[in-house]
Amino acid sequence: MSQDDKLIDLSTERAKRVHDIKEKRLNEVRQAFEQAMPLGKPKKKLKNKPKKR
Repeated sequence: MSQDDKLIDLSTERAKRVHDIKEKRLNEVRQAFEQAMPLGKPKKKLKNKPKKR
């Protein structure tokens, strides 16, 4: 085995870790936002009864 197989590119690994941390934070903020202001689900159209005259 060559030594190159065992080498780890630290900058790449750090970028992955930072990305994962930011992705986790983004998901937390997204969930908090959805709890505070839930997206409105399309409401079913109610069938109106004909008005009595």
